[in-house]
Amino acid sequence: MQAAPPVRATARPSVTTALRAVESLLMSGGQRTARRNAWTSVLEDRRRAKDRSEAELALQDSPHTARTS
Repeated sequence: MQAAPPVRATARPSVTTALRAVESLLMSGGQRTARRNAWTSVLEDRRRAKDRSEAELALQDSPHTARTS
């Protein structure tokens, strides 16, 4: 009986890793940083909007808030 050949385990890069590699080839460092900063700002704006919406709903549901409708 012949022994099985050794198995090589190599991790495939994730989609994110592959995209960042392509991004680094296509863009200079300054553009890459600016793009990441812009995306971080978008995510932060979304988080703040969600927080405002949740706070507004909480205030509307509060029995201590005077309603002006």
